[in-house]
Amino acid sequence: MQYSLDDLQRVMERLRDPDGGCPWDQKQSFRSIITYTLEECYELAEAIELEDLGQIEEELGDVLFQVVFLSQLGKELGAFDLDAVADGLVHKLVRRHPHVFAGNNLEDRPENPTDSIADIKETWEQLKQEEREAKKAPGLLDDVPFALPALSRAQKLQKRVARIGFDWEEHEAVMENIEGELEELKQAIRKGHSREVADEAGDLLFSVVNLVRHLGLDAETTLRQSNQKFEQRFRHMERRAKSSGSALEDESKHELELRWQAAKTALSPSKRDLPIEE
Repeated sequence: MQYSLDDLQRVMERLRDPDGGCPWDQKQSFRSIITYTLEECYELAEAIELEDLGQIEEELGDVLFQVVFLSQLGKELGAFDLDAVADGLVHKLVRRHPHVFAGNNLEDRPENPTDSIADIKETWEQLKQEEREAKKAPGLLDDVPFALPALSRAQKLQKRVARIGFDWEEHEAVMENIEGELEELKQAIRKGHSREVADEAGDLLFSVVNLVRHLGLDAETTLRQSNQKFEQRFRHMERRAKSSGSALEDESKHELELRWQAAKTALSPSKRDLPIEE
């Protein structure tokens, strides 16, 4: 027997049922679910990066459950349900893709659709701006979520202001800015002012994100992949040390450096292309 989306909604209703439901699920609220929703999204991202199709399928189910859970909470408050969520999403996608859909009919096609990615992105941003204004949020940065990871939010802020020309023209200029920020951080360190050091360190990170964006890459994904690469190399060092009857914590800095260089040689970098910034 294969269950359906309707069955999933029924499971959610049973879990939340005050009469015989799950005590844990009954206690949850929009706010309490936030952490779990973020965790599931990160686990899905990891499965995608590992290219594990079976894991991707499972993690998609976990993310879908979060959507169903939150929709059930909305339904109980009489605010919205899963059908309303889907309806709003379809309307938004059709509205934002005039190069695919004509009017509100899902099957009608425009007479002269564009295939220019640049034109499509420009139309997309114009429509999003109109939506922001309709929500009485005309500020360019008003709808950039505070809950985004810091790297992703920095890149999104930079992309948003770049639309009005507030941006460096070439990545070489961004690199010069990074050098300037690094010098300011060095000066703050020499002064020994902890608050100024933190401020300048943040500016340096923000500038590096800007460079990554100018290179057409996604900062969050790029750093995640570097994290993964570092972890693989360090685990290799641990294995090699153990196989030789040693432990990393007992080795000198020189020995650790030799092991690190050996790990870099043994583990070639991933051949997969980094995702280009959308």
